[in-house]
Amino acid sequence: MRETVTAAALIAAALLSLLLRPIHTASAAPPPPLGECAAGELCLWAEADFRGARHTHELAGTDIESCVPLPPGTSAHALANRTGRPVTTYQSAECAETGEFETYPGGGTWVPKSPYRVRAFKIWEN
Repeated sequence: MRETVTAAALIAAALLSLLLRPIHTASAAPPPPLGECAAGELCLWAEADFRGARHTHELAGTDIESCVPLPPGTSAHALANRTGRPVTTYQSAECAETGEFETYPGGGTWVPKSPYRVRAFKIWEN
């Protein structure tokens, strides 16, 4: 009888430990933290998720509605638009619309992974 009680207690303890074990569910990785970009700036990062070298552009030093190519040999994979104006990014260094391009609102848009390498941009009037 003692062996039966001991075996039952062991089985009960094993079942209880299984029931109390935390359940691990597959979850998406947390989003990357937003890259730092001050109000009034367009910030471009060399790597996705706001990593790598960051280049900033302000309205004061940028011609509105003009194509601004990034320095030769560079591109951006993440961006934040805090200029207060719409900004179009281009895959083409000449702002050609034959390649990929996308316009982002200026009120505060963070893009951790651009769908293409950004090689140029235009800041637009509102």
